[in-house]
Amino acid sequence: MKKHHAAEKIEQWAIDKLIPYARNSRTHSDAQVAQIAASIKEFGFTNPVLIDGEGGIIAGHGRVIAARKLGLSEVPCIRLEHLTEAQKRAYVIADNRLALNSGWDTEMLKVEFADLQELGFDLELTGFDLDEIKELLAPVGTEGLTDPDDAPPLPETPRTVPGDIWVMGKHRLLCGDSTSMDDLAKLCEGQLVDMWLTDPPYNVAYEGKTKDALKIKNDEMGDDQFRQFLRDAYTAADTVMKPGAVFYIWHADSEGYNFRGAAKDAGWTVRQCLIWEKSSMVMGRQDYHWKHEPCLYGWKEGAGHLWAADRKQTTILEFDKPSRNGEHPTMKPVALFEYQMLNNTKGGDIVLDSFGGSGTTLVAAEKNGRIAYLMELDPKYCDVIVKRWQNFTGKIATHAETGEPFAEVTNESN
Repeated sequence: MKKHHAAEKIEQWAIDKLIPYARNSRTHSDAQVAQIAASIKEFGFTNPVLIDGEGGIIAGHGRVIAARKLGLSEVPCIRLEHLTEAQKRAYVIADNRLALNSGWDTEMLKVEFADLQELGFDLELTGFDLDEIKELLAPVGTEGLTDPDDAPPLPETPRTVPGDIWVMGKHRLLCGDSTSMDDLAKLCEGQLVDMWLTDPPYNVAYEGKTKDALKIKNDEMGDDQFRQFLRDAYTAADTVMKPGAVFYIWHADSEGYNFRGAAKDAGWTVRQCLIWEKSSMVMGRQDYHWKHEPCLYGWKEGAGHLWAADRKQTTILEFDKPSRNGEHPTMKPVALFEYQMLNNTKGGDIVLDSFGGSGTTLVAAEKNGRIAYLMELDPKYCDVIVKRWQNFTGKIATHAETGEPFAEVTNESN
């Protein structure tokens, strides 16, 4: 077995004593040398030149040219005296080629560039040119044909029936049970999600202020029954979440004990509680009128979580309420869900909402190049979700099993 040699030390060598390899096939344009020189000036000479025992350059020709351009007299070097002549010649090629064989996680690169831009860093020092940088920082997603917060009315007779899956671009909606592991597996088709962003029933018998006095299913249970309901929903969601996947769980303060307790039962740690400060209060019969809603924040154990925002964010989230919440009594503004989604995901990530409601998570995902998987128990709200997406995008949802367009599907055909 060959011995693995490690460099013993870094030495300072005079540039004039270094000998370029006459048969080096790697070229360095003036523009690239200028980039290397700018990098050395900003970060320092962080990558030593590799040389043989006589000062012959094996790797680092571009760095040496850039050092001359900067007027440096010495550069750090590492001697590779263990290499044979054939190995030296081969490594001159391999050192350059191996770097070209790597790729980029484009979405993570976008996150990093956005952060560096926020910090005021000169992004061209990364080696990317302005056109590439502009492309990476260009917004993704859909502008939309309607107000993002607009939701269509509830149908008297829904097209959707329990068990239906609607496909909307890359998004999926299942009319099913959020506490069922089987239903979650059916919805996700073997995919693991990057975030659980959800707004479960608050168990406060909430009733909308519309002429239909809209109510939410599973919103009036006994204490033990509700705790078990939440525990089952959390546990089912956990089975399709990646390690490190972030969760945002909206809830009513009056049921905070059950929401937090169910998270603990499911093996999750609540890291923080965020507060949505509403633009106006909600009238009620209690001494203090409610003007906020809390949201539990944390992530599944097993891996680090993604934080894609800067360090200026606080636990107080100030967003205006939707101008109307006629189609769902506790409807959140799309901008609020966008904010949370963008803080912990990158483009192409999957966001799960086990309580789809009126489809706010779906619209937020559509706007920002994320993929939404939604579960909703009530067929009428499934119809609202699909119609809302169709109105927003101008596209048509299709039935996952039959391929029929939503507009043409009737209960009889299902």
